[in-house]
This record gives sequence, structure tokens and C-alpha cells, in this order.
Amino acid sequence: MLLYLRLLKESLAFALNALRNNKLRTLLSLLGVTVGIFSIIAVLAAVDSMDKKIKEDLSDMDLNTIYLIRFSFGPSDVPRWKREQFPDVTYEEYEYLRRSVNGIDKISFNLFTRNENIKYEDKTVNSIRIKPSTDEFIDIEPIKVEQGRFFNESESNSGVPVIVIGSEVASGLFGDTDPLGKKIRLYGQKFTVIGVLKKEGQGMFGDSNDIAVFFPVNFLRRMYGDNSDMLTPAIIMKPVKGIDIDEFKAMVTQKLRTFRGLRPDEMNNFFLNILSGFTDFIDSIVGQLNFVGWIISLFSLLVGGFGIANIMFVSVKERTNLIGIQKALGAKRRFILFQFLFEAIILSIIGGIVGMLLVWLCAVILSSVLDFEFVLSTQNILLGTGLAGLIGLVSGILPAISASKLDPVEAIRTGM
Repeated sequence: MLLYLRLLKESLAFALNALRNNKLRTLLSLLGVTVGIFSIIAVLAAVDSMDKKIKEDLSDMDLNTIYLIRFSFGPSDVPRWKREQFPDVTYEEYEYLRRSVNGIDKISFNLFTRNENIKYEDKTVNSIRIKPSTDEFIDIEPIKVEQGRFFNESESNSGVPVIVIGSEVASGLFGDTDPLGKKIRLYGQKFTVIGVLKKEGQGMFGDSNDIAVFFPVNFLRRMYGDNSDMLTPAIIMKPVKGIDIDEFKAMVTQKLRTFRGLRPDEMNNFFLNILSGFTDFIDSIVGQLNFVGWIISLFSLLVGGFGIANIMFVSVKERTNLIGIQKALGAKRRFILFQFLFEAIILSIIGGIVGMLLVWLCAVILSSVLDFEFVLSTQNILLGTGLAGLIGLVSGILPAISASKLDPVEAIRTGM
């Protein structure tokens, strides 16, 4: 054991000596490993950070939540031309499902629409996300009201102009002034502010409620009707806990087919998008991104491997005389082999560490500049170190074998 520790120490000394004496050659040789490790770990860190952010954004939501809409959130077997002919869900269907489907905990009717500008006196906040909904939406999406309240069922049904605003909207319009009870202008109409949401930060898809406003959906329905091209309706359902989700989906499907008068041989003209299915879809995308990242980065690692092999062959040639002397004094073949093998691994790990330091530096800079946390996990650090060591092992094996097979007399004569 002590022999191998001494061997490791000597190999480290030789590797550092190679770095000192042949800075440019060693730097160029290690550059491939550095770039390869940087590429792989950067891709894995970015994908892991994205996955973590998505899971955090969805953590407060019930993954059995269902979005009933004429679009599919993921890949679909239904041809695009067919999907474009599907009708929108309606408020009447929302009311029918609310009355007739057992197992619904909360249900909301929402309209997806374009961003708008919002005004208060001489101040304007641009490109605000508009989220008209019914009152139960606050119990489906994790909306946290910091000041005031969300609108109630009576206000929702009558469509009164009351509004709940995000924290950045409140800051942009009112500064440090209390916004509750103030009148703001949207769609050319005056809305009374009844609530301000707690700041939550940027969402994964740029959908932060900090720059959103909520008001009764019936206000917008009364204003534009139910057939406006600028409105996309959706019915959002949260089933009771413990219910069989497949049976629940089958029940909703049958009820809606009956309401729409679809014949048994006709296909569904709507989609039931469940959040758990959406997370599975995200997981598949994450897997594909990781795979593509690995494929691209492996080319860099291949170049890095050739660089390590090259520097080790040069090192063997430069130390041929020393190898001959060691063997003449009784050094065994495996001692010489491990000496060069450890040196190759150490050099490769140095290149890998530089690559991971660059990833960490980029993560720190991007996290400070963007409203998004890039995470370099311990798992990825260990993976990068292991990969670097593996590259050194594979790249150094042939030079090490060639060094261990040198004849001591010929080696001493060649080096003289």
C-alpha cells in the first residue's frame, strides 16, 4: 500500500513538473479534456437546473389537476388539421361539469388571452399577463395573496370589475403606496384593486404571477362574448384526493361527449391534459437534452483523450533513460506502468477540474444576472471527476504499457 502511495506521489510530481516545464504543450493537450468536461457538465447542470425549477414551480400544485381544452399539452396522435377544427370549451360546459361530475374538488373556468398594458393615473406598466378566471382558481393554482383578498363567488358570477394584481404590477403602479381600493384602468375600464399577490420570482416558462393580474372571467365574457379569436377558454379541474384518476378522466370524457352529442364512432374533440402527464413529457425532454449533450460532448472528450495520449507518449520518450535506470535497479513492469498511468489520470483530472471550475463560474455569473438559479450538483461534480479520470485511464494505458515493456539496456542506451 505504501508503495502505491509513494507511486501516486511521484506521479503527481511528474505531472506537475510536466505542467511547469512544458506549459504550452500541456495546456493544449489538456484543453480537449477541459472543453469536453465543461460541455458535458454545463449541459447536465443546465438541464438539471431547468428540471429542478419546473418541479419547484409545480410542487404546490396537485399533479392530478386536469386542463380541459381543445389543445394538447404534449404530442398527440390526432392530426394537426383535425385538432384545429376542435371547438373551444364553453362556460355552459363548465357549469354542466360542475353540477354533474362526482369527484371534483375544485373547478375553474379560465380564459387565456394576450398581454395588455395597465394604468394608474400617469403611470403605466406594459405587457401584463391577463388571467381572467372564476373564483375557485385560487384553490387550484398556488396563488398566495399578501394584501387584501381574492374575488369571491358572487363577484365572479356577476363579473364585477375587481382585480388582484401581482407584486411587480403593484410596485410599478403604486410604489410604496397602499394599492388596495385604488382604481386602475384596463381595457378602457376602471377596476378596483382588492388584493396584491406575494412575490414569487420568475417562473420556468416566464409565467410569473408577479407580472399578472386576476379578475372575474365573466367581466371579459360580457365584454367580448364567447367567440372572440383573442380568447382561448379552458376548464381546470382538481379531483378530490385519493380518487382513481383514470376513472375520473373517463367520467369527465363521457359527460362531455354526451353534452356535445358525439356519436360512439366519433373521436373526442377535446383534450384532457393532466399535469402528471405534462411532467412525464418534461422528463422525456430532459432525457433527450441530456442524450444530445452527451453525444456532442463526447467528441470533445475524444479530442481530449488524444491530447492526453500524445503528451504521455512524449513523456515516455523524454524519460526513456530514467525508465531504463529504474528497471536496471529492479523496478518491476507494473511499477513503471502504474507510474505513467497515474500521471495520465492526474493530468486528465486537472483538466476536468478546470472544466468544472469554468462551469461553476458560469453558473454563478448567470444566476446573478438572470432570475434563475443554475445549480452545479455534487452528483455532477463527481461525474465530471470520474469522467476525467476515465479519460486519463483510457488515454494513458497504451503509453504506460509501452513504457513498462522497454528493455532496460536499450532504454539506457537510447537515452544517452
